[in-house]
Amino acid sequence: MSEKLQKVLAANGVGSRREMERWISAGRISVNGKLATLGDRVDNEDKIKVDGRDLQRSLDKKRRRVLLYNKPEGEICSRNDPEGRRSVFDRLPRLHGERWISVGRLDYNTSGLLLFTTDGELANKLMHPSSVIEREYLCRVMGDVTEDNIQAMKDGVMLEDGIAKFTDVVESRGEGINRWFYVVVMEGRNREVRRLWESQQLTVSRLKRVRYGDVFIPSEVRAGQWIELPQNEIDNLAQMCGGKKDSNKPLTRAEEEIRDRHHRKLRRHGGKK
Repeated sequence: MSEKLQKVLAANGVGSRREMERWISAGRISVNGKLATLGDRVDNEDKIKVDGRDLQRSLDKKRRRVLLYNKPEGEICSRNDPEGRRSVFDRLPRLHGERWISVGRLDYNTSGLLLFTTDGELANKLMHPSSVIEREYLCRVMGDVTEDNIQAMKDGVMLEDGIAKFTDVVESRGEGINRWFYVVVMEGRNREVRRLWESQQLTVSRLKRVRYGDVFIPSEVRAGQWIELPQNEIDNLAQMCGGKKDSNKPLTRAEEEIRDRHHRKLRRHGGKK
């Protein structure tokens, strides 16, 4: 049976479905020697190339893996940058025959929780608006924040890409010109949190994502560090966005050793770099 080309690419860990659609439109994918177009379907006999290289398709779906990364400020979420800035991918463990796919992005000056997976389908589901997954941020706001400002942002504000709103706003601490708030959004739009505050003539001077759905940053994982999620947490992620549990084989001994060695190092140093 045939499947959509972008779904096959995502299932083989090339990237998320959204990213694969962009690659197809950019002419980076070919099928049986011809440039692919959006809407193409393929089966097991079709020869797929990505940037001129054969796609090594696995008949058996690979076990999905998920990393939690605590992104510091000053890192980009792209793999390459013409300006030579550090990428979030620079610190991640290397893979063979797969690649880490980022579940959403954070701005250069935004820190906090980022998820990466080898499963393009899982990444697509976690990012898709239909999954209705909460993203919680801690933000430091400069200016005089009033109850009217907060209510307006909870009711909904018209931005250039449509109506956006916070589903929850809770003041944390602070006084004077700087006050801290926890806010929750249900989408991953570009600079959505900052733009909502800006709509009230207020400025976000610090921003950190602290939660994605039911996933929080463990206290021992400091900025610039990652951990690999255990199978039960990966299954919970999949079920949270309407997916299924992963019934594939467990980590290999080599993969377990890399993961456990890294986690022991975090515990030994108390989470410090």
